[in-house]
Amino acid sequence: MFLFQKKNARSVPIKSEGRENMTLIKDVFTEEWVSKLGHRLGFEQEFCQKSYSTDWDDLSFKERVRRLSVTMHDFLPDSFDQAAEWLEKNAPDFNGLAGIVFPDYIEVYGQEDWDRSLTALEILTSFSTSEFAIRPFLIRDQERCFSYIEKWTGSGNEHVRRLASEGTRPRLPWGQAIPSLIQDPSPSLPILKRLLKDPSLYVRKSVANHLNDISKTHPEVVLSIVKAYQGQYPHTDWILRHACRTLLKRGHPEALKLFGFNQTDGVKVESFLVPRSVEIGESLTFGLTLTIAESQKIRLDFAVDYVKKKGTRNRKVFKLSEGEAKAGKKQFNRKLSFADLTTRKHYPGTHTLTILINGIEAASADFEVM
Repeated sequence: MFLFQKKNARSVPIKSEGRENMTLIKDVFTEEWVSKLGHRLGFEQEFCQKSYSTDWDDLSFKERVRRLSVTMHDFLPDSFDQAAEWLEKNAPDFNGLAGIVFPDYIEVYGQEDWDRSLTALEILTSFSTSEFAIRPFLIRDQERCFSYIEKWTGSGNEHVRRLASEGTRPRLPWGQAIPSLIQDPSPSLPILKRLLKDPSLYVRKSVANHLNDISKTHPEVVLSIVKAYQGQYPHTDWILRHACRTLLKRGHPEALKLFGFNQTDGVKVESFLVPRSVEIGESLTFGLTLTIAESQKIRLDFAVDYVKKKGTRNRKVFKLSEGEAKAGKKQFNRKLSFADLTTRKHYPGTHTLTILINGIEAASADFEVM
């Protein structure tokens, strides 16, 4: 899952789900990059000394961001307006993931000058992203902040339009949650509706992710938007489908029906082969054969009930297949890794593998993780 991704040469993707070693992201702040920033400030040696100090190696990525932005403050003009102007001027030369230091400076030192701060965040987002820095402003005065954000939806810059959606996500990965928007997402809806036909896939992905966030606590809100806008525009249909991915995984009946997954009687599990055991660090390969009476649209998922550290179980759903299925037999084979990841640790015990057809459990089998 990408937390943010610029689509041009400035881009630096952040991935999760264990696909990259998250502890290495902090190394984006190379000695060359820090020295370059210090040189641009006019105090290379002093800046590097203060930035690194004695605990630099122990700092996480976000801690390094904050260390650098706070250290910059010692060398930037005392006037916040002049400091913001310096950031805007130099940001193009410090773009990508590392450039998030610049919006972070605005977050830390701009709380008393909203007009200048929000203007700066609008400019700086094009070179890295301001989606994290804007969140303290939202928490402090949501209504005032939205008066700026609503204008961004009409920007000719896709990065600014994306900020309007991404910056207001109630549950932004790596970012502060916005409790008021988790409880009541209605203030964000006009912003999202204005972006439903956005020509930029970069923006549309953000809108879909924002709506998916909302669906986790207010499914009825997202489903009402699907009913109102489905079938009107291809870009919008893609957003709506992607926005309902969590509801579809959870087997929400109304969501499944809205996207055409409303038949299961003619689909039967003919065979379901699951090994009796798998060792931690190895992979489990299972096989499935379906008999389909007539051609129809099918969403096929499998769920794994993982044993947790204290013996409880936690279900995670994975998509196996989706789309029009012709009448006849259809076979599937899937390999499921039990290698430990930074985001998932495996524990021995009885696990359960369940097949879901259009959200309905169709077959299950237990196996031991050794």
